[in-house]
Amino acid sequence: MEWSKALEQYRQYLKIERGLSDNTITNYSFDVQKLILHLEENEIASSPLTITEEEVQHFVYSLAKKVNARSQSRIISGLKGFFNFLVFEDYRKQNPLDLVESPRTGRKLPDTLSTEEIDSLIAAIDLSTAEGERNRAILETLYGCGLRVSEVTDLRLSDLFFKEGFIRVTGKGSKQRFVPIAKATQKYIDLYREQVRSHIDIQKGHEDTLFLNRRGKKLTRAMIFTIIKRLCVKTGMEKKVSPHTFRHSFATHLLENGADLRAIQQMLGHESITTTEIYVHLDRTHLRQVIESFHPRR
Repeated sequence: MEWSKALEQYRQYLKIERGLSDNTITNYSFDVQKLILHLEENEIASSPLTITEEEVQHFVYSLAKKVNARSQSRIISGLKGFFNFLVFEDYRKQNPLDLVESPRTGRKLPDTLSTEEIDSLIAAIDLSTAEGERNRAILETLYGCGLRVSEVTDLRLSDLFFKEGFIRVTGKGSKQRFVPIAKATQKYIDLYREQVRSHIDIQKGHEDTLFLNRRGKKLTRAMIFTIIKRLCVKTGMEKKVSPHTFRHSFATHLLENGADLRAIQQMLGHESITTTEIYVHLDRTHLRQVIESFHPRR
């Protein structure tokens, strides 16, 4: 079996049987492609079915010289999934990465912004342009609803249930959830829809897409990164800010103001509560306040 055929079958498995998103499937594919490139560069002729533990170990050693521990761990995890698939389909008898351990990475706390910093970024948007109204609505939605960047770009008009106070979000693995949306965020989206979007020549297939570029097509993830980067330069903000920073800030601010961790989990769309628990580590003051307020021996 050639690598290209094995990789294509793996992609189909991830899409059909596991229901993963296109972005996740692409990331898993990149992990396998890195191994394929390594074999080609070192003139190793092994196939997906014949590659040995030693050959995979050599690749892992080479990774340590190129990427950090967190990236190593992610690539190793992706490759384990690929070879587990081959074992599951009876193409191989064992996974050549069974004895390969991922490097310890620790738990990295996410970067967050204060409400003042978020306000300053949004205030720096030039609202005299059509894109300015759109960009304000995007950032207000990122922060106001705690969405992933792909969830924002995928938002549709048919996902907006403003009368009920919710939006329908399609997250990882095409799983859907309803997230509360504040009146202020609704207002900015409505302003964009009425004053900007209604005047765009919308391309076929994008009629239901909420946030559009000037050509009437769905915005890319990269464009939202660029919007935020330009605002950081404009305001002189030195923090490393991405769309995900707004999501982290959303969760952190909710927790600091007394929100229940389970509720935050549901709004973020985390499958496991342990993923949400990382926000507990951000603010020790909040934890002490919880003890002083609710513990019977306070």
